[in-house]
Amino acid sequence: MAGRVWLRVVFKGMALLLICLSLSGCWDRQEIEERAVILGIGIDQAEPDAEKKELPLSHKPGQLHIPSKKMIRLTVQVAVPGRIPLGPGMGGGESSSGGNRTVWVVSGVGHTIDDAINGLQQRIAPPLFFGHLRVIVVSERVAKNGLVNLNDFFRRNPEIRRMSWMFISRGEAMDIMKASPQLERVPSIYLMTTMDQSVKMGRFPNDILGLFWSASSAKGKEGYLPYCELDGENNIKIRGLAYFRGDKLAGTTDGMDITLFMGIMGMNPSGGQAYVQVPGKSEYLEYSGRSRKALTKVDIQDGKPHVRVKIMIEGNIREKSNESVKLSHDVIQLMERQLEQDAVKMYQDFIHRTQEKGADIFGFGEHIRSRQWRYWDEQIKTKEQWEKMYPDLKVDIQVKVQIRRVGMKAV
Repeated sequence: MAGRVWLRVVFKGMALLLICLSLSGCWDRQEIEERAVILGIGIDQAEPDAEKKELPLSHKPGQLHIPSKKMIRLTVQVAVPGRIPLGPGMGGGESSSGGNRTVWVVSGVGHTIDDAINGLQQRIAPPLFFGHLRVIVVSERVAKNGLVNLNDFFRRNPEIRRMSWMFISRGEAMDIMKASPQLERVPSIYLMTTMDQSVKMGRFPNDILGLFWSASSAKGKEGYLPYCELDGENNIKIRGLAYFRGDKLAGTTDGMDITLFMGIMGMNPSGGQAYVQVPGKSEYLEYSGRSRKALTKVDIQDGKPHVRVKIMIEGNIREKSNESVKLSHDVIQLMERQLEQDAVKMYQDFIHRTQEKGADIFGFGEHIRSRQWRYWDEQIKTKEQWEKMYPDLKVDIQVKVQIRRVGMKAV
């Protein structure tokens, strides 16, 4: 009996010890006010004399020799604790109390991303936290030199969300970080919201950071990013696409090419618009796409890959230049044929421009790799070889346009 009592005491003591351990609380907690929350990052090429501004942390200035490697300037938006209100109020990065800034914009230079972040940490007391990072803006000059080191750093950082957006800026990325749009008190969130709404309205493809990395890693496809610039002092606009060959920026497009790209890819909703002249008259009508579908087929002809893309677009007549314009079934059919001919020319021109740069942003190579895998394994094999073959790829475009609605006014 005494032994059993002793065992019960031991078991109860062990159970009590385990309970105490499980109720010990968050021993490694860290208050949000004790972190420097980074909302946006801008990456530029530093000035020629940037070595004089770097802090002697891991090396003395001027003693780190990196051949043909220019320094970068990192500009971050740091959230100011207690100044980001939860409800509606003033815009432009200001709160309603005294016009205090909701974010602090600070810059630092370094030979690499991590080197520049170490320099920023010397100026910012709390530890930098990237868990709420929303936008990364890279200047066009940096992108032309290559993003391999930049992508490698962010992909290795577990705090970086794949749902963030990366942009290529026409000017300096630091200017984008300093902008204060009037419709949002946090500039980075405004830029992120702009892209999210553009995707919903069919004005830009869904190309978040994770999808860009996935496309850049594919053997038969290249990545693309939104191409933006600062319009005025505080307004940020999307100019078009910035597409890559490998890790380097290959070229940029205008806004019309966004619609063409989404058409070739069959992305919905369709947000494109076009003007077509009424046959035999000087009046014109505005056509707006509503939905689209694209079918891509690949085969091998004369030992070379051949791609055929059939694009089907449905839309409505939104506006006419004159009330005297009378629409009939025959006139609508003539307008559909005219829209189809114009669309084929624009699609082929856009594809030809990407072929000149060797940047297959449409993923035609991935179609060949999945459907003609034997040809890929024998003739292409690598991403570098496909980049050389893409400029000579034969692509046939077929477009079918259908006008569904012409308005609600009775004639």
